[in-house]
Amino acid sequence: MHDKTSALMRRGIEFLGSDHAILCGAMSWVSERNLVSAISNAGGFGVIACGAMTPELLDAEIAATRALTAKPFGVNLITMHPLLTDLIAVCAMHRVSHVVLAGGIPPRGSVEAIKAYGGKALVFAPTLALAKRLLRGGADALVIEGSEAGGHIGPVATSVLAQEFLPELADDHVVFVAGGIGRGDMIAAYLEMGASGVQLGTRFAAARESIAHPAFKQAFFRANARDAVASVQVDPRLPVIPVRALKNKGTEEFTAKQREVAALLDSGALDMEAAQLEVEKYWAGALRRAVIDGDVENGSLMAGQSVGMVSDEEPVAAIIAQLMHESEHALRR
Repeated sequence: MHDKTSALMRRGIEFLGSDHAILCGAMSWVSERNLVSAISNAGGFGVIACGAMTPELLDAEIAATRALTAKPFGVNLITMHPLLTDLIAVCAMHRVSHVVLAGGIPPRGSVEAIKAYGGKALVFAPTLALAKRLLRGGADALVIEGSEAGGHIGPVATSVLAQEFLPELADDHVVFVAGGIGRGDMIAAYLEMGASGVQLGTRFAAARESIAHPAFKQAFFRANARDAVASVQVDPRLPVIPVRALKNKGTEEFTAKQREVAALLDSGALDMEAAQLEVEKYWAGALRRAVIDGDVENGSLMAGQSVGMVSDEEPVAAIIAQLMHESEHALRR
């Protein structure tokens, strides 16, 4: 049925332990027990977004997810979280099979701590040189994510990263491609280039099993690719990672928030790390307003450019089946 697709995904499937090498991007407030378990149960690989959670909250979320699925799933941790070590310890306690380290270069000892309890560490890398360094340093797999993605993004398009990274790395390493994937044809193309699998976020955010507010999902259904814009950096000294989200009042509010944080940085009231954390806290709150409360005017509607391909609320199993079918059709063409 999916013979060619599954054959090309073989390494990714073996690495993840799932039926299909389709990861769900970790989306704060969205990638929680319901969506994660639904994706794993449907043969994909769900990933809990820890985001700004405390170790206690993560502990409860992992346990609740386990109660809903017997299939493997992962946890995504933000490298700048002040309690990163404690969060890894929670993953160790639950024997979480895969931990994704996102949002920056993994701090010294973090990959080792994951591997020490038998977990597999997935990392992101914006450049080929860094990717090679991380893989040499023990990371088990790499996710390359282009600027078409939703949420925090780097500056380079997925198609360019794929051409740079895959020929160099795909023979010896497990590499997943993310950013702007909305159809199975695209999955087939990256698999043929050597990717072991793919990661999608936007397509799953509006799935039936996603707990996102109906108004949040409606905003996705109405949006075109061009509505998902990257945030503007106000102050060059403030190392704010750009974020892609649907344009709304909240987008403008973030610009004001940056000015406020930059002023605190100037006055010496905040140091750089605290400033960055302040911005992350802002995002967590703005995202919560949109996803949970349904305030789509002032909240943050993080979405990738593939949002134009999301037009109705479908069950996760139907989305995965369709992606696999489209990929297979493209490979047989």
